[in-house]
Amino acid sequence: MRTHVADTKNKAGETVELFGWVHSRRDHGKLIFIDLRDRSGTVQIVFVPQQKDYELASSLRSEWVLKITGKVAERPEKMINSEIETGKIEIQPESLEVLAQAETPPFPLDTDGREIGEEVRLKYRYLDLRRERLQKNIALRSKFVDAARQFLFKKGFLEIETPILSAPTPEGSRDFVVPSRLNPGKFFALPQSPQQYKQLLMVAGFEKYFQIARCFRDEDLRADRGFEHTQIDIEMSFVGQEDVTALDEEFTVSVVESLGYKIKEKPFPVFTYKEAMEKIGADKFDLRTEEDKKSGVLAYAWVKDFPFFEKDKEGKWTFTHNPFSMAKPEHADWLLKGDNVGDILTTQYDLICNGVEVGGGSIRAHKPDMLEAVFRIMGYSKESIDRQFGHMLEAFKFGTPPHGGIAHGVERNLMTLLGEDYLREVVAFPQTSSGRTSVMDAPSELEEKQLKELHLQVKK
Repeated sequence: MRTHVADTKNKAGETVELFGWVHSRRDHGKLIFIDLRDRSGTVQIVFVPQQKDYELASSLRSEWVLKITGKVAERPEKMINSEIETGKIEIQPESLEVLAQAETPPFPLDTDGREIGEEVRLKYRYLDLRRERLQKNIALRSKFVDAARQFLFKKGFLEIETPILSAPTPEGSRDFVVPSRLNPGKFFALPQSPQQYKQLLMVAGFEKYFQIARCFRDEDLRADRGFEHTQIDIEMSFVGQEDVTALDEEFTVSVVESLGYKIKEKPFPVFTYKEAMEKIGADKFDLRTEEDKKSGVLAYAWVKDFPFFEKDKEGKWTFTHNPFSMAKPEHADWLLKGDNVGDILTTQYDLICNGVEVGGGSIRAHKPDMLEAVFRIMGYSKESIDRQFGHMLEAFKFGTPPHGGIAHGVERNLMTLLGEDYLREVVAFPQTSSGRTSVMDAPSELEEKQLKELHLQVKK
């Protein structure tokens, strides 16, 4: 029987049953005005002295939870509020029930929240999320992921989940590790991405895979990085670089335009890494004009032909993007022989939007000798390669199709669409900048009993 607040605008003359929070209360002489809020919007309730619940209405406070039954009436012309969706109507209440009272919130909820310190906002995140801006942000996130899913289903992709408890993998960040109670002294690792599993799904013959994947990286936190993130992970068999980028460009256009955004240039401009560095001075750049920025235009571009390897702080070769990538065909012999390492280019491609990397992928190594050569250049011994990646090398012996893919970071995409500067504004319960969880007190110590079960000791 419930009616959502936003739907009352089309129900003049009808009796409705509303549930929601007191957004504000105003006493105007003998009239009491209550703005009732649910997730769809706010509507005005008008109490007059002769109503049976008038005294109860006078005691209401912000954030109390109510059930109200009443008649939808059109407002007089002079009382119309054009700033809200329900501004042409108001509710004449017939009954009022208080479902829950509320203490005074620790901060105002009728602002955008940017003026409030991070620690207190995230401590009371369940209250912070009530504000209109964050309600819209989280709702758009849901619509973004749904639009992505529907596009990929229409293209014949299967949504397949891969394990969270896995083995360590070299993907550029530290792993989060989980002790094994049943295997003393041994540990799982949480996935930095589903990289190896999605390649194994290509070996398995599924050909078109995607996943809304949770990924975990123990890295230094920044405005656009957290310990956890979500990515739309896509992998395909029997494709080359142009096949993946064409599909992904169609995907990106379909998703963001379905959400009402405008794209500056289609097809997306393409830069090699060398061109980007020489012409723009960066491989993440913003192609918008000032007018584009004012009107909320999205400027996408591709960057490709990255160097495969670079020197780390110790002077050893390491990968620039992904060790599971394929070298460009003309550099495959260099890779296998370990020649001209600094000149080897990879099939990596990044998708840039408004100066932010919002997606990245590559054509993958699908032959054992190619993958083994990458780790050999990086200084891995034969024994180490077999121990950590023997399962991949073994799998590639059984008829592995050429394959490649791309992943889109959900948070970075949403930050770009919404013009937000911080990851926390597009995540329901993010970590603080010091790496602690919202609301709950974690990380925290374990009880001695738990440590004993896990065969762990904590040394000061």
